[in-house]
Formats: sequence, C-alpha cells, structure tokens
Amino acid sequence: MNIFVASLDYAVQEDDLREAFESFGEVSSVKIVTDRETGRSKGFGFVEMPSDDEGNQAIEALNGASLRGRDMAVKVARPQSERSNNGGGYRGGGGGGGFRRDRY
Repeated sequence: MNIFVASLDYAVQEDDLREAFESFGEVSSVKIVTDRETGRSKGFGFVEMPSDDEGNQAIEALNGASLRGRDMAVKVARPQSERSNNGGGYRGGGGGGGFRRDRY
C-alpha cells in the first residue's frame, strides 16, 4: 500500500517517518519529496507498506498525529492518473509575474 503523508515539518527526515510507521508493521520504503534546486523538503512524502491491513491501521492512527510538533495528514496515495481530473493534460499552475527590480 502506498501512503501519502503531508503537512510534514521541513526538519522531518525519512528515518523519522519510517520510525512512526514501523509501529504498525513492515515499511518497504520511505521517500520525502524535496525541491530539485535547493534539496529542501517540500513538506510531504510517501510511505510504502506491503500489508494493506497494516497500512490502513497506520493511516487511521497517524492521520492528525503530531510528528516533530506538526500534525500530519495521512491518506492512501492515489496514482497520478487518478489525481489529474482535467483530462486535457493541462497541469495548471503558473500565474504571477517575474521578479521586477524596478518596483521600489
């Protein structure tokens, strides 16, 4: 079972997340998503647990639980194709202009 974990404190390490989930069973992998340029955590990640039963127990127990002073949001990860509900391939985003030095 692939589990999505959000609202992570930026200081949370993969070992911290692994330790929290191992209380509920075997953890196959842990990945905290980081910014490509800075290497800084984006505040979310994924935990893979081979047992759906153990994964569901972890989700129920850890959703809203505090890790390093921040309440996590924990739920079943959906495949990317299910997350994209616009069908046209448009990924959204954008907006805002560039940084303008002449503003002040």
